[in-house]
Amino acid sequence: MPDTDPQVDPSDSTADAADSRRISTTGDIEVATYLEIASQDRATGAGAPGEAQAALEAIAVIDFGSQYSHLIARRIREAHVFCEIIPHNAPREAVEHLDLKGIVLSGGPGSVYDDDARLAPAWVFDAGVPVLGICYGMQLISHQLGGKVAPSATKEYGHAVIHRDGDSNALFDSLDNEIPVWMSHGDRIEEMPPGFRSIAFSENSPVAAMASDGQFFGIQFHPEVAHTPQGAEILSNFVHSICGAAATWTAPNFVAGTIERIRAQVGDRKVICALSGGVDSAVTSMLIHRAIGDQLTCIFVDNGLMRREEPERVQAVFQKHLGVKLIFVDAAERFVSALKGVTDPEEKRKRIGLEFISVFEEEAGQLGDVDFLGQGTLYPDVIESESSESSASVKIKTHHNVGGLPEHMKLQLVEPLRYLFKDEVRLAGLELGLPPEVLNRQPFPGPGLAIRIIGEVTYDKLEVLRSCDWIVMDEIKGDDLYDRLWQSFAVLTDTRTVGVMGDYRTYSHVCAIRAVTSEDAMTADWARLPYDTLARISNRIVNEVPEVNRVVLDITSKPPGTIEWE
Repeated sequence: MPDTDPQVDPSDSTADAADSRRISTTGDIEVATYLEIASQDRATGAGAPGEAQAALEAIAVIDFGSQYSHLIARRIREAHVFCEIIPHNAPREAVEHLDLKGIVLSGGPGSVYDDDARLAPAWVFDAGVPVLGICYGMQLISHQLGGKVAPSATKEYGHAVIHRDGDSNALFDSLDNEIPVWMSHGDRIEEMPPGFRSIAFSENSPVAAMASDGQFFGIQFHPEVAHTPQGAEILSNFVHSICGAAATWTAPNFVAGTIERIRAQVGDRKVICALSGGVDSAVTSMLIHRAIGDQLTCIFVDNGLMRREEPERVQAVFQKHLGVKLIFVDAAERFVSALKGVTDPEEKRKRIGLEFISVFEEEAGQLGDVDFLGQGTLYPDVIESESSESSASVKIKTHHNVGGLPEHMKLQLVEPLRYLFKDEVRLAGLELGLPPEVLNRQPFPGPGLAIRIIGEVTYDKLEVLRSCDWIVMDEIKGDDLYDRLWQSFAVLTDTRTVGVMGDYRTYSHVCAIRAVTSEDAMTADWARLPYDTLARISNRIVNEVPEVNRVVLDITSKPPGTIEWE
């Protein structure tokens, strides 16, 4: 039976994404393509965050198709150790740019004895660093080193308790003899490879954890999920006590290393940076400005798809705090015109992406020779987009700054945050001295209100949605809920319903309210807003916005839904 990915509690909100070029969730990335991309990264300075002159101490997470390999990476980074996720068929050269301290083999959906099973590359076993196999990864270690894996008569899914077996082991240092864990597997170790010993067992797994001579370790459970309460400690023990990795993955180190890397990439050439008002573009701008000073010009584009009074607020905040050259471009008419008649959300995103690049290239032409475009692209942007860089990732939706970019644009990209999780971006922004109104701003999508209007985008619909959104924000902030939520906003649906106001029949729009809690947008749970707050929002919208006569609440978590409706 396959090693099945755990059902992660959406409220954990810690699933985040590695660069889609580094991850293989449902298929294989060609080795030649991977090497080419990695080589280009290092040549252009788009490599691992903080990478400058010296190799960065790191853990390699080898992905065997798990939907939650990024959770492993996140836990390791929380232990202040950098890690990269690489595909299972990546060659040794894929980690040569790192000071490799250890390797983690992820879970996966298959069985190691299947004819088409994904196996660990041979270099993993002679790399000379500690290796930890998780679930399918543990079974791979056993299978490839001479043990035996077979279907279990009793499957283990969900909560279990493992019991430490034999003498003490560094993997479980400071943990009790009985450890609650989360299991999700249908295979088990029948025979350990030569030289291995059991270090833990459960009711249904005689070998729930195993070890060999301090180099190879296997655990049948998933330490990366919230349902294993001490999972983070186990991974910390592995990377620090066993691998000897230092806790150097910190905001100050990232900022210093990234500034060096940008200088090496850009040299004495010019950069324009897309400034949206959010924390991602703000941190990107500050990093580039610290690196190259007045060679940077920031451009804020009013695309007509922003919330009420937002262009004015963004300009005021960033002119006051960033101290960079800022150009304001009023392009509302051209963006809204480009969306005329468009109802497909993917087409909306692509047209917006094309229009943004067109605007930036026009502005670059007026500034003289500009070679680079700075963007605040993050892991979630990349993993949810299907780009030319990877045929392995599943396209959830195209982000306008990833899959929505034209293939032959003239500007080269500077993306210092491309490998970062959202909370890491905020820590970098804190290190750079950004004010709370920027650091704590709820994420706002690049395509703006265009993907919060279901169906065709028109000026009239934009005004209706702006009015609804203004009320939502006003009540959320008034009840001191804003900083507790990842996002909160209104959606103008393409559904109309019958209502009654006074003695008259109405047939008007339905407005949906969306509010979620999360840390990084890869998973999210719907927020349990107070009933009184919801009542005031609904009452105000139907009374203050004539075009809306019904308000509904979206109570879908991610997964299975996404945060945005389009």
